[in-house]
Amino acid sequence: MGLVERQDMIIGVVIPLIIEHGRDLTSKQIAEACGIAEGTIFRAFGDKETLITKAVERYLDPLALRTSLRSIDADLSLDDKLRTIMGLLRDRFSGVIRMMAALGRQGPPPRREGDPTNDFAVVIGELLAPHADELRISPEEVAHFARVLAFTTALPVFGDTIPFTIDELLDLFKHGVLRTAPKEGP
Repeated sequence: MGLVERQDMIIGVVIPLIIEHGRDLTSKQIAEACGIAEGTIFRAFGDKETLITKAVERYLDPLALRTSLRSIDADLSLDDKLRTIMGLLRDRFSGVIRMMAALGRQGPPPRREGDPTNDFAVVIGELLAPHADELRISPEEVAHFARVLAFTTALPVFGDTIPFTIDELLDLFKHGVLRTAPKEGP
């Protein structure tokens, strides 16, 4: 196994350990979880802090979310697409929040220079474009509203007190809070 492959394997194993243990994670725990000697960690990364930094950078990289969104089957129904989008967004925000909390960081995660912040909306917009006639707002606007709803329910202060299921969120997202649609005209 080459250095890049070894680093990739170690980072993949260490991400859930960081979420569980934060910076208190020991090199011994990392080595045991990876099935390697502690010295291998230091040869691959130099020090534990560099490994943690690389793992956090990978985890926070929005490319994984965009890739997951792009992998949604274009032939799914609008409901199934929205359900999958909402699940992916909430899982992403939940994980980022857990990672930041484990590291003792507050506020939004650091932005990567040159990374388009609304790229997720473009991807979702393309996925929902065939359903544009079923939507009362543009597919890109749907993406932004879904993001807000997924983010808020991923926050422990809201999501833990009222644990909405994806289907409950989807129902609220699609139908709002009114029992029936308001009648038009006088």
